[in-house]
Amino acid sequence: MSFLRRHRAATPAGPDFDVLAMDPGDWPGNLGAGLLPAPDGSCQGVFLRYDLFGGRGPAMIIGNLPEGSPARDLTDGQIPFEVAQLLDALENDEDVEVTGVEDCPVMQGDNLLIVRKIKLSESRISCVQFDRSDNVLVTIASWDRPITDDLYALLKPLPAELFQQG
Repeated sequence: MSFLRRHRAATPAGPDFDVLAMDPGDWPGNLGAGLLPAPDGSCQGVFLRYDLFGGRGPAMIIGNLPEGSPARDLTDGQIPFEVAQLLDALENDEDVEVTGVEDCPVMQGDNLLIVRKIKLSESRISCVQFDRSDNVLVTIASWDRPITDDLYALLKPLPAELFQQG
């Protein structure tokens, strides 16, 4: 995937890389986006929040974290950043832990994708991760709905214009 260039600003105006997500035009509900800025102003990740519940909280969060992002550094049993964001957005303060990880092969077109299914102590959360060809870690956390293989076919790079500050 190609890298996007942006002007260095005090606050990030957009991602330093393509964001793999579902196009908002293909998905009902509200879309919100957040950037993880580093102290130097670089973008350490992008997460997208899809709200299908009409303002009652997000149904799904998709994170894109490049190599070197501190949000990728997890201790054993620690939940991914996106799961923490989902719980926070739902105002759910339960202690949730990772209880297991399972690698699953998934065909995406002609490509084989190795997806890590992360099992959590909160059974209403589904979470998967996979690495893109440019070493960006994609994490999908979903509330109260399973993540099926069909979802991966809907993922595509979003245009940089979606992340420009007005």
